[in-house]
Amino acid sequence: DKACEVIGAGCLEPDVACLSYGTTATINTTHRKYLEAIPLIPPYPSAVPGAYSQEIMVYRGYWMVSWFKREFADRELALASEQGVEPEVLFDELLRQSPPGSHGLVLQPYWSPGVKVPGPEARGAIIGFGDVHNRAHVYRAILEGVAYALREGKERTEKRSGIPITTLRVAGGGSQSDGAMQLTADIFGLPTARPHIYETSGLGAAIDAAVGAGLHPDFPTAVREMTRVGRVFEPDPGTHRLYDELYRRVYSQMYGRLKPLYEEICKISKSCTGM
Repeated sequence: DKACEVIGAGCLEPDVACLSYGTTATINTTHRKYLEAIPLIPPYPSAVPGAYSQEIMVYRGYWMVSWFKREFADRELALASEQGVEPEVLFDELLRQSPPGSHGLVLQPYWSPGVKVPGPEARGAIIGFGDVHNRAHVYRAILEGVAYALREGKERTEKRSGIPITTLRVAGGGSQSDGAMQLTADIFGLPTARPHIYETSGLGAAIDAAVGAGLHPDFPTAVREMTRVGRVFEPDPGTHRLYDELYRRVYSQMYGRLKPLYEEICKISKSCTGM
């Protein structure tokens, strides 16, 4: 379904990335040339014949929102029940209560380990706590941490492909949040568009069927006729500068510096597989 999600979001060219804000968060780009953004981790076949879908994932992506809801959101759960809405609808208020950068609270979203980068020893981490912080900061730090990890994936893909990513499309349940969309634009420093429907996998499957049945002569035509961009979120220059400093000077350093400690945790607790 991920391959269909990518073309359903209109991401046919390698300079347009599809971010998926689902249980697993991913960044995908479509390439005609085989490449491995992480060596020895192959790309997936694209839903477009003869192309590849390069993917980097955060396994516990927007699952983290469910974790936050279960552990910290009793108030929103009660209000949502009273109002007859989903609790996540109320979470954007938490973003409004906390500033970009979460007053220096930075989260590394490795609540589940990886295979290579991050490796099987990886753990989640939140650093920078002070007496100013509350659960609104934690919620914002979760969304920022997932976006930082996907930006890292963007940079890996660009380095291996030599093609700059210039535009983002965001699909999945998390894309319904205006706050999540804006902080994504601000962290990446790129225009970030929400497709006209947030569940684009079904649309991508329909595009494949339309081309296969001859309703459209090719995939560029089918994507042009069957998809469209909804709201576009533009990055705020000042906020992007703040996020860029936090990303480069703090987030990008975290895994390398914490990795030896993660390895010690694995040895002590005997809780890591593949080590």
